[in-house]
Amino acid sequence: MDAVHEAGVPGVFGEVRDAGRTWRGASGVADVTSGRPVESGMRQRVGSITKSFTAAGVMLQVEQGRIGLDAPIGDLLPELVPGERGRRVTVRMLLNHTSGISDYLPYAFPSLRGLPSGPDTSPESLDDNRFRRFRPAELIEMGLTAPPAGEPGGPTGVYSNTNYLLLGRLLEHVTGTSAEECVTRDVIEPAGLRHTGFPTGPHVRGPHPRLYEVLYGLIDPPRDYSVYDMSWVGPSAALVSVMEDLNRFYGKLLAGEIVSRSSLEQMQRTVPVRALDGSMIDYGLGLQKVTAPGGGIFWGHEGSVWGAGTTSLTRADGGRQMSVTVNLARWNEPDSSGRPQPHPIDGALSSLFRLAMGGDQDASAPA
Repeated sequence: MDAVHEAGVPGVFGEVRDAGRTWRGASGVADVTSGRPVESGMRQRVGSITKSFTAAGVMLQVEQGRIGLDAPIGDLLPELVPGERGRRVTVRMLLNHTSGISDYLPYAFPSLRGLPSGPDTSPESLDDNRFRRFRPAELIEMGLTAPPAGEPGGPTGVYSNTNYLLLGRLLEHVTGTSAEECVTRDVIEPAGLRHTGFPTGPHVRGPHPRLYEVLYGLIDPPRDYSVYDMSWVGPSAALVSVMEDLNRFYGKLLAGEIVSRSSLEQMQRTVPVRALDGSMIDYGLGLQKVTAPGGGIFWGHEGSVWGAGTTSLTRADGGRQMSVTVNLARWNEPDSSGRPQPHPIDGALSSLFRLAMGGDQDASAPA
């Protein structure tokens, strides 16, 4: 963690569990102006890790017979997804990003469409939307009216936050409460996650770090976006948590203590999905499958919001867990061709992850 901080991250903290033992650590600062140190128990915006929680909430409704995994979304939400697309896209396709529905982010944040280095790219939209209150329906419409990202049910998925906003509306439809209330009641509280919840305003409650965004070199010095209205992601990526709670959640999930074993089996059926940064990931129903440098299989999710990045992974047998977060995002500056270039932070994080996942710190592995 010290190496990650020395490579340029203001603050890094996390928790590793192995065979009943727990290690917690932190390095660096939560606030670059005051020098306030970062602490391992701080709350953090954990981004798309939220998708695992929302997916678990959906699977619980599947178990109760209120939702069919292979039911057309148009039968359940005809006013939102009408016509042929509504007949072809299923709940499963929303969960594993094979729906072909595009992400709304380039339309909600128009100045970011050319990331990482388009000629008209700027942080203007980040600042314009800081206190903007989005309605889920308007974001979903942006994604549905955009050119399709692919054919429904295709062999390769395309990651899209629109899918999980639709799942949020589906939870609201079948439970009569908001997706956030449903996930809190059915997933967060039964799992005993005392420091995890959806924000009710732009501020994070409790001790937390400031979040510094670089936006691929467009913001220099990095700007603090820790105060932000998270309605732009809602049940897709708005959750606030602590690393201890994340390890507890994924440990219980993989042990069959949140959803049933049969539901977990469905969640672990993966397809190749193209992530927002263009990389390919193995994705199930709200779960990412990761092969560790030593060959072990881990399950969990990554998450990023403006100024923060979090990774939470649990080995398939539940014996090893790591949750690590940083308060800096998108530090890789592009070269003349527009391709983001490696940064010392990448190597330092790779070494930290290898060690946290039970591998050799000096072993060769991709960042």
